[in-house]
Formats: sequence, structure tokens, C-alpha cells
Amino acid sequence: MAKASSIQKNKNRQRLCDKYAAKRLALKEIINNKELPLEERFKAQLKISELPRNSAKVRLRNRCEITGRPRGYYRKFKLCRNMLREMGSFGLVPGLTKASW
Repeated sequence: MAKASSIQKNKNRQRLCDKYAAKRLALKEIINNKELPLEERFKAQLKISELPRNSAKVRLRNRCEITGRPRGYYRKFKLCRNMLREMGSFGLVPGLTKASW
């Protein structure tokens, strides 16, 4: 089980990311538009740097939905390898069967 503070920190980052996503996208479009004057693009760059750092999607960490474990994460199931194996053995993951011979 991951530390509660790490899980909470990641949830806070996710909330900030969702809050500023539209604003960040609009500013990125201005920055990447080569037809606009350099001065206007530079102003957009300054505005994007004023946004909270934790609102960037890059700072999010994929964590297991059950345990909060950051490593061995399967995106398709949003679970870590340990929980995926355990839930697969009990038949709790649809479409997943654990191999045994």
C-alpha cells in the first residue's frame, strides 16, 4: 500500500490538471502557431509559465486504483500487477483468465 500522502498528492495534481486543461491547451495552440507574431507567442509562453506546475499532465503518476502502487501498472486495467493477478485468480476482471497447467 502506498503512502496516503502520495496518493492524495496525485489526486490533487489530477484535479488541477482537469481544471487548467482547456486554458493550457489554448495557450499551447497560440505558442505553436508559427503564423502569429513572435511577441504574441512569447506572451502566451509567459502566461503558461504562470499556471501552477502541478496542473501539467506530465506531473501525473499512474497509480493502482486499489493500492496506489506506482510501479508495475497496467493502463488497460488501471491496476498494478499484484492486484491484477489476485483479481484475475478470483475471476473479478472480465475477459482475463489466469493460465494454469
